[in-house]
Amino acid sequence: MKAMVLRNVSEVEHRPLEYEEVESPQPKENEVLVRVDKCGVCRTDLHVVEGDLPLSVHHVIPGHEIVGKIVRVGKSVRTLSEGDIVGIPWLHHTCGKCEYCITSRENLCENKMYTGYTVDGGYSQYAVGEEGYVFSLPKEIDTGKLAPFLCAGIIGYRALKVALPRPGGRIGFFGFGGSAHLALQLAAKLGYETVAYSRNASHLKLAAELGASGTVLTDDFLKTETRPTLDGAVVFAPVGGVVLQALRELKKGGSLSIAAIHMSPIPEIDYDKYLFGERKIMSVEANTRADAKEFLDLAQRLKLESTVSVRNFTEANDALIDLKKGKVVGALVLDCSQ
Repeated sequence: MKAMVLRNVSEVEHRPLEYEEVESPQPKENEVLVRVDKCGVCRTDLHVVEGDLPLSVHHVIPGHEIVGKIVRVGKSVRTLSEGDIVGIPWLHHTCGKCEYCITSRENLCENKMYTGYTVDGGYSQYAVGEEGYVFSLPKEIDTGKLAPFLCAGIIGYRALKVALPRPGGRIGFFGFGGSAHLALQLAAKLGYETVAYSRNASHLKLAAELGASGTVLTDDFLKTETRPTLDGAVVFAPVGGVVLQALRELKKGGSLSIAAIHMSPIPEIDYDKYLFGERKIMSVEANTRADAKEFLDLAQRLKLESTVSVRNFTEANDALIDLKKGKVVGALVLDCSQ
């Protein structure tokens, strides 16, 4: 099969992904083989490619927002069938035995495996997923529109749950990319006031179109003194300084979640100014299968819409460069169907 392979981590500007012919994966007895149709481009892929997340394998095929059709099932698989349209997300496997797994916190499992990081992912023509970690998707929705749901949507949903304020409260989204543009829609449809913060005017334009109650251009916002207006906040930008921007806007008793798998150092926090008053900060790591099922159900019932740009998967290096430079509005998806 054809795939974009990472053999040596490097700045994406050096174009480290190589277009190669590689052996197609063979599903184990508890796995399914998926013919990849679309695969979303996530900021986590950028962290993998550039080495912010250290590789534990010699080489890997990135990509973990996979949508495609099952073409083969392992002999022990009972809940999935050939021909099913499915999604393969970031969480590939957990041990099921550790203190975290047995207490419904499998996202914290010390032995978990990740699609497109510790096992090969979806920047390719075929990928495998383990039964229980692969999710059935509606056939009537365009696969490109579904791809961002598989990580951007699920992780955004988990981060939103952590930060949700009282019913009808006001929640801010800092960094308006693929994840925030889905989480904001969900919060708005659930009746919350929503505010998007970004230094990119085109991102704020999309936020307004998706129903944001307000938008804030952060370059201007940082020049003025304001009183806290948010009951909850989610930071999606992988920049430590943005955490202080969000805390600046958070009212007493508010919660801040950080939906980043990697982040630059957070500056020193003035306790009296930013944390006192029972403000809370919590990071978000991966997701549980329950999170995925809940979000995918809500996304369908509430008719969430992803805004996507589609490219051929051979252009994965260019896609990651654009993502790094903030040129993507909404989400970016690779077409792997060739």
